[in-house]
Amino acid sequence: MDFAPGEERWRARLGTLRQVVRQELVSRQLAAHLPAGAPLEVLDVGCGQGTQVLRLARHGHRVTGLDSSPTLLRELGQALDEEPDEVRARVRTVQDDLRNLAGLFDAESFDVVLCHGVLMYFDDPEPLLDDLVRLVAPGGVVSLLVRNGDALAMRPGLLGDWDTARRAFEESSYENRLGVTARADRVDDLVAALATRRLAVRAWYGVRVFTDTAPDDAPAPGEPELTTLLACEERAGATDPYRRVAALTHLIAARR
Repeated sequence: MDFAPGEERWRARLGTLRQVVRQELVSRQLAAHLPAGAPLEVLDVGCGQGTQVLRLARHGHRVTGLDSSPTLLRELGQALDEEPDEVRARVRTVQDDLRNLAGLFDAESFDVVLCHGVLMYFDDPEPLLDDLVRLVAPGGVVSLLVRNGDALAMRPGLLGDWDTARRAFEESSYENRLGVTARADRVDDLVAALATRRLAVRAWYGVRVFTDTAPDDAPAPGEPELTTLLACEERAGATDPYRRVAALTHLIAARR
């Protein structure tokens, strides 16, 4: 599986409702589990255009963004050019294939490792999970954002695409809205996979409970509607049964 064919569509949809909801919720959910105090060493694996990189750097953390796309990293660099000197100084970027992750950084060299929207493009996610665990320091945090395999039929079902919904009950692979074949993970399976690697899940959340069926180009609303929308999404994403049917699952795990 490969994200590259969908990159242009991804870039075209930045700033739309679905992307704003995703990035804002993930940022809020992650912030609740970061240790207070000294700046943290953060690695964002598959950082893309760097939304989370920039947010964390603005909060004083030192962030390394890794991605295979020169275009997305160039856009991150352009965004950094608009930031104050102290923010730019906290960010470094690395362009490389994510499959080379094990050889790029020293073991246990990061307090926080992010891997958002990446596992879904790996036929076998096990080696990548091994690499993520190797890089996080004891007591550190790993943040994973995956396609929710427990609710793969929700979007096509709500849109009346019954053939796709029926297949989703039986299969873990699907064609996403970028036109790329991807793979979904079930919460319980991922929790178990992390446990075998000495990662204990502190919390997990749903992302895009209510807004996942919005059109790809739907713009984010203005205030105060956006604030209210995000409050509803945030509450649903932390509450059963709503989080179980969200499009994406966000897990926060700590290394023992």
